[in-house]
Amino acid sequence: MIRNYLLVGWRTLWRHKTQTFINVLGLSIAFAAGTLLFLTAYIELSYDRFNADADRIFRPYFFENRSEGIQKNSGMPYPMAPTLKKTFPEIEQITRYTETAGIVQYKGKDYQKDIRTADPDLLTLFSFPMLQGDARRALNNLSDIVISEDMARDVFGKENPIGKPLLVKDFGEPKQFIVTGVVANARPTSSITYDAFIRTENRPNYAADKDNWHNGNHLIYVKLRPDIDRVTMEQRLQSFTQTYFQETIRDLSKNGALAKQKNDAFSLRLQPLLDVHFNTELTEGMSPGKVYVYTLLTIGLLIVLIASINFINLALARSFTRMREVGVRKSLGALRVQLFSQLWSESLLTCFIALLIGLGLAIWLLPDFNTLFNAQLTLDYLTNPISWAVILAGFGLIAFISGGYPAWVMARLPAVKVLRGQIKTGKPGSLRNGLIILQFVITCVLITSTFVVLRQIHYLRDQPLGFNEDQVISIPINQNQNGPLALERLRNRLANNPNIVSVSGTAINIGSGLDGGYSKSTMGFIHKGKEIRTNWVRADYDYLKTLGIKLLAGREFSGSYAMDTISNVIITTSMAHQLGVKNPVGTFFQAGADNTTYQIVGLIPDFHLYDLRNKLEPVTLYMKPNDPIRYILVRVTPQSMVSVMEVLKHEWKQIAPKQEFWGSFLNENTDRWYRREEQLSKMYGIAAGIAIALSCLGLFAIVLLSTEQRTKEIGIRKVLGASVMSVVTLISKDFLRLLLVAILIASPIAWYAMNQWLQEFAYRIDVEWWVLAGSGLLAIVIALLTVGYQSLNAALANPVKSLSNE
Repeated sequence: MIRNYLLVGWRTLWRHKTQTFINVLGLSIAFAAGTLLFLTAYIELSYDRFNADADRIFRPYFFENRSEGIQKNSGMPYPMAPTLKKTFPEIEQITRYTETAGIVQYKGKDYQKDIRTADPDLLTLFSFPMLQGDARRALNNLSDIVISEDMARDVFGKENPIGKPLLVKDFGEPKQFIVTGVVANARPTSSITYDAFIRTENRPNYAADKDNWHNGNHLIYVKLRPDIDRVTMEQRLQSFTQTYFQETIRDLSKNGALAKQKNDAFSLRLQPLLDVHFNTELTEGMSPGKVYVYTLLTIGLLIVLIASINFINLALARSFTRMREVGVRKSLGALRVQLFSQLWSESLLTCFIALLIGLGLAIWLLPDFNTLFNAQLTLDYLTNPISWAVILAGFGLIAFISGGYPAWVMARLPAVKVLRGQIKTGKPGSLRNGLIILQFVITCVLITSTFVVLRQIHYLRDQPLGFNEDQVISIPINQNQNGPLALERLRNRLANNPNIVSVSGTAINIGSGLDGGYSKSTMGFIHKGKEIRTNWVRADYDYLKTLGIKLLAGREFSGSYAMDTISNVIITTSMAHQLGVKNPVGTFFQAGADNTTYQIVGLIPDFHLYDLRNKLEPVTLYMKPNDPIRYILVRVTPQSMVSVMEVLKHEWKQIAPKQEFWGSFLNENTDRWYRREEQLSKMYGIAAGIAIALSCLGLFAIVLLSTEQRTKEIGIRKVLGASVMSVVTLISKDFLRLLLVAILIASPIAWYAMNQWLQEFAYRIDVEWWVLAGSGLLAIVIALLTVGYQSLNAALANPVKSLSNE
């Protein structure tokens, strides 16, 4: 019987090729888009879930309720972890962790690797399988090093690495380590990545800061006992912060912080491990954020929903032409369940064909999708049992709802009334109208979202940053390089080049360079009883000249003044406002753990050191030779930008032969601040395009069936003198009403959703009425072109032929 159902179903689909093609095409696109989007969201949502007891692992962070607003900071001081472990038996395991890098040398050959510093508990706290060695003892000694599977292969080849010596550089003086373990490579969905682990105590500044509670320079991860929850632990940590951070709490209290939130001016809180990947507050917006993932899921669902609506509408519309078939089958003794099975098998067959084509399309588009959205999808994810379970579940749901409902409607038709022609077929049902409205509501919202995101990106890029980013090249310096020395060498080699305007250096890059590096350094201190907080930026000579920043008062750093490299600073106007002075040049203040006295020698306008999601922050420039230079900035003449880049590549090989040249233009780096928004705009744009295509495809099919059902009416109207335009208007006006209703519903939804999204930015556009109107007008024009084409064909048909065929 099933074979008979499928055979009859196939013949029916083949007989109605146009409707079958529209259904298969729409569902195939929906399955392909939905599969790619759902799998991408699945990867993001699976971050860190491979860890056993992931729900008991947390990352501590400081919550500071400052007078200017709430601030969160995950940078921890060195004594924090040992003291927590000794104080709280509720903590089962704890580790410090720092994302560092360095060079390992074996048999005279150097390898650049991500060498992370951590404590022994890390190897058992996280589920990183040990391939060789004992996880409980592999980092017990300060000279131990645990390497990844890939690093073992790169460095040792087929040799057994256990017990072999490695010379590690970039952690102070070069030091020899012994390989005590090989750990599996970091999973793609792990927030912690690595090539090797060494002990935290090997960091160069550890000896000086091991008892310093005011220098946060690493992360901490804790695993709580099963009987302790996060809220309970955070309550118990209150007394801990009161004991070890009295000075910080006192300083905050002086500035009115306590009045804001029930004495919670400063506390130590716990961030769940499963939230680490999505947190944008503690990573300054560098993480994707759950909103991005939920957007992926929502768009995927909407695309599938539009395709399903098309399927339902076409099936219901075609049911009017199959009423007599259903009536005859019933009169010959067919049961309702048999009719339902027959009609549903046709839908099931259509969905199955669309699924196969959709999966093939998804595989074909996989490389382009990864490139476009910076995704990490592979065929392995498509063959994952969980992925197949989700795909098949989605297929079953779509086939059941989209095909099952129309089949159920037709199977319930009374045979006698159908055969007597007593069931009216000319008027569209409210369900069909409602589904068409829903389709275009989704389409209008996606169109509006695309316009708003594109306008916001354009607005951000047009905002003045306070410096001139054009014709400036930024060159990252590897951690194994001596930054100040590399800067001086490059400056000397370019001194006689007429195309070089100036050369400078800094510890903090502006924008997102090719190295992907991100850093932020802040300094907090008390000045005249008031709390001051500023970005603390290591700069070098000609920094202002290279960035095109004009002095408002005072002078720039100069080699003629010895104190410039010791205690002189240049500040921005917002920093001067914090200090409470109009003319700050010559003003002194004390800051830092050693209360160094600094003198202000220059005042400059505010400039955006970071992206425009946040408001301008105070900046203080200083120039201590012992602090690192991580980026070299080179301003070039406008006509020589390309040629100078080649010169820099050549000179860099002479200065740093073992380091890859990653120079990039500063204006490109600031553009990359908004990669996430660009991906969002691409996603909305493509989704809107697919939504428009699917909606119009469904609309075209509905109009086609509607004109077929009204062939006799149209012919009679033309015989009685109706014009072509009146016939087109007759067919189109009902659909136009539906579109207007959809626009009225979609506009407030789009306005609210995009306003919520814009709250993320300190500098943002307004969602004007004309954006909503323009989106609706675009939807109307596209839909009317679709409806009008088929309406015009019907209006131009020969009425004599229409009536004779009827």
